[in-house]
Amino acid sequence: MTEELILANAMLVLPGETRRGGLRVRDGVISDLFTGPAVPSGSIDCQGDYLGPGLIELHTDNLERHIQPRPKVDWPHVPAIIAHDAELAGTGITTVFDAMRVGSIPSGAGRYLKYARGLSRELLELRAADALKISHFLHLRAEVCSETLLQELAEFTAEDRVGIVSLMDHTPGQRQFRDMTKLEAYLKGKHAMSEDEFFQHVSQLKALRDRVGDDHEAGAVREAARFGAVLASHDDTTEAQVGVSAGYGIRLAEFPTTVEAAQACRDNGIAVMMGAPNLIRGGSHSGNVAARELAELDLLDILSSDYVPAALLLAAVQLGEIWGDISRGLATVTRAPARAVGLDDRGKLEPGLRADLIRFRLRDGVPALTGVWARGARVA
Repeated sequence: MTEELILANAMLVLPGETRRGGLRVRDGVISDLFTGPAVPSGSIDCQGDYLGPGLIELHTDNLERHIQPRPKVDWPHVPAIIAHDAELAGTGITTVFDAMRVGSIPSGAGRYLKYARGLSRELLELRAADALKISHFLHLRAEVCSETLLQELAEFTAEDRVGIVSLMDHTPGQRQFRDMTKLEAYLKGKHAMSEDEFFQHVSQLKALRDRVGDDHEAGAVREAARFGAVLASHDDTTEAQVGVSAGYGIRLAEFPTTVEAAQACRDNGIAVMMGAPNLIRGGSHSGNVAARELAELDLLDILSSDYVPAALLLAAVQLGEIWGDISRGLATVTRAPARAVGLDDRGKLEPGLRADLIRFRLRDGVPALTGVWARGARVA
């Protein structure tokens, strides 16, 4: 039997415009759009609320936060995944690329162990059992400065829904943490490192980068191709670094740290993604370029919630205010990320696409969700 949902009397957020109207959903797909304030029999009256595509999140550490809610506290994975999934649905995210670190350091002051292969299997099993509300893909954060990157990547296959592989180089003194005082404060605060442990950790990472960094970087590029995944750069700082990224065929840059790098990305056809918390807070916690500055320079394409899922919709609305165009703001969390990762079945209100939808209203400029649907089924 055909299942039908009609949402009417809404402000439809369409590519390039907003328009009063509604849409009809049949069997999880948008079947047609209509214009005007009419509320057909059997439809849901949206009372003038905005109706847009479900949000698409390309980089979030939120699942890691659920499995380790505090340092050295390991939470059972299955309930953690289910809670993470429900939290994202409740913030309007209907597609997520769950970031998982690959590449570990099992020895030394900054010791940390592998987890991504086991966690991803549990997530994919829950997905196969239809136990999750929204659509999940994998985003493998390839830690170049590690001991086990290539061995861990070898455990994944093209059937594992690996959608993104990002090249992460956290060697101290460059990229995200050029300012060593910021890195020191971060590690001592998050991991309670002593002074000696911090300096040992820095020395260990620099030695690792010198020994295996180039091989790991090249290997991660090869593995991304094997998975059929989009390859992303992370924390590009200089024009030269962006040039290397472009040489690898990268078309997505996560969190470039300077205007120079963002402009180089634009010149090389690489989409720029910035953190929604950066925009909302008014700057980077690491002292890097502000997302608002890039937005005002027209150098920002995509937003990521990074470590605060609820930030994604709020930041998109704030971008709409900066640009004077809410449709353009919402595109940074819908249409643009879908295009960046090749998902042509979602990200727009258009007949034939997935009925991943959000309904919200603004209260003093702050979006309040009043409904979320994934493939036409209400999930929040």
